[in-house]
Amino acid sequence: MKIALMDSGIGLLAAAAAVRRLRPDADLVLSSDPDGMPWGPRTPEDLTARAVAVAEAAAAHRPDALIVACNTASVHALPTLRARFESEFPVIGTVPAIKPAAAAAGGGPVAIWATPATTGSPYQRGLIEDFANGVAVTEVPCPGLADAVQYADEAAIDETIAAAAALTPPDVRAVVLGCTHYELVAERIRAAVQQPGQPPLVLHGSAGAVAAQALRRAGANIGATDAVPGLTVLLSGREEQLPPAALAYAEGRMLAETSPAL
Repeated sequence: MKIALMDSGIGLLAAAAAVRRLRPDADLVLSSDPDGMPWGPRTPEDLTARAVAVAEAAAAHRPDALIVACNTASVHALPTLRARFESEFPVIGTVPAIKPAAAAAGGGPVAIWATPATTGSPYQRGLIEDFANGVAVTEVPCPGLADAVQYADEAAIDETIAAAAALTPPDVRAVVLGCTHYELVAERIRAAVQQPGQPPLVLHGSAGAVAAQALRRAGANIGATDAVPGLTVLLSGREEQLPPAALAYAEGRMLAETSPAL
């Protein structure tokens, strides 16, 4: 069983770690684009071309499924990626977890943290209209947070999280992590937003759901076997090791520890 994941950078680590937890024996192919990131400021056409190139690099390793572990790429490039690759393997996009967040909030306020490119977009507004009707939703742009996470810049992570927390209403009961990079610093986000005396804040990411969906689409049973898992890392098409910044996060360390090839 081989699952490929693609993203502009290390945001794919969260979904990759989720796949590894569900299927410890699965081979993983992590294909990212450090030469072309960030993707958010690019035109949809340029972003789609970069995404197709990253997916082509992953496809050369003959995966059983491909996870598009990037919200921005899922917004702009998913139809093209599916048209190109679905005849070879399933392609699973990443959608912000607005529906479960709104349902779990019990009518309470919800915040969606996302990149400036996604915040206020017709795509995100459509998800809010479809799945959060009647729930107060605040869209919170988080400029610079994905880049700070990408480079494990501790000071910038603290600064950008604090700035986004200041824009988040104090009575929110749930926060949707609308960028895969944010899931790598989820507990730091929780600590910044949680208000004294309020019920525990619930964070909603997409990694677990897309990992389970990819395994279902690939026809895999969830559970452990005795096989030794492999890990292939592709950086703008070049086969290399995990970048040092990936090891700053628990998900990256877990992948390194469970992949003897590293």
